[in-house]
Amino acid sequence: MLSITALVENTANRLNLLAEHGLAFWIERDGRRILFDTGQGLALQHNAAALGIDLSTVDDIALSHGHYDHTGGLAVALPNFSRARVYAHLSAFRTRFVKDPDGKARAVGSQIESRDWLSSRVGQSIATRGGPVNLGGGVWLTGEIPRENDYEDTGGAFYLDEACTEPDPVIDDQAMFFETAKGLVVLLGCAHAGVINTLKHIQAATGQAHIHAVLGGMHLLAAGERRMTETVKQLSSMNIERVGLSHCTGFAAMARLHRELPDRCFHCVTGTRMVFD
Repeated sequence: MLSITALVENTANRLNLLAEHGLAFWIERDGRRILFDTGQGLALQHNAAALGIDLSTVDDIALSHGHYDHTGGLAVALPNFSRARVYAHLSAFRTRFVKDPDGKARAVGSQIESRDWLSSRVGQSIATRGGPVNLGGGVWLTGEIPRENDYEDTGGAFYLDEACTEPDPVIDDQAMFFETAKGLVVLLGCAHAGVINTLKHIQAATGQAHIHAVLGGMHLLAAGERRMTETVKQLSSMNIERVGLSHCTGFAAMARLHRELPDRCFHCVTGTRMVFD
């Protein structure tokens, strides 16, 4: 059995849960506990307690990429993770910035000081890079995702320096996916590599065409007409049964996806739980 709970997301529809700009999923797979991303840090421990989740029982933590809204909870809740294996790309903990509409640079990197600092505080720190990583039990990380099409980009003005002269390709972006009887189930952090690039990479890597469900952030906040049209077209052609929209997908993109794929899309808010046999 595979159970996935949205532990942190931008919205919440229960009074006892907190919402924040960030994302975290709690996964249970045949007795194993996995945390995919950790939010900014304010909501993680509160929501875990409210949902009856003991963070100290986690076996594996995987980070989709090194932005603060996906890694912040790791530093805040670190005492819970002393025995956990932490998977993150080699570039996840580097300094990085975004240029806001006012032209000013804002730091958006991880609060984790370095991989060495993290390694001394958790059970094991494992660096991912090029190819898919097998976590065992039908659980995988994509590793780096090739940027194959010409209509998807990182979704923002991301840079590696405060002067905003060196673009950040967010090469550390990765997704998690699971093998199930109904097909593949995919978790996205922000899909800075592009949601379609990500899904096609998973299909190519596994040789399995059918994706049953996709949950998470698609970073379509600033997507233009061509990107949205192609995204809808590709998602529709893949015959994905469930598309859970979260976090950085954006209100306009969510509305369009709901309108064009009404029987498949739903808002995957804080507290949403899905079970796959």
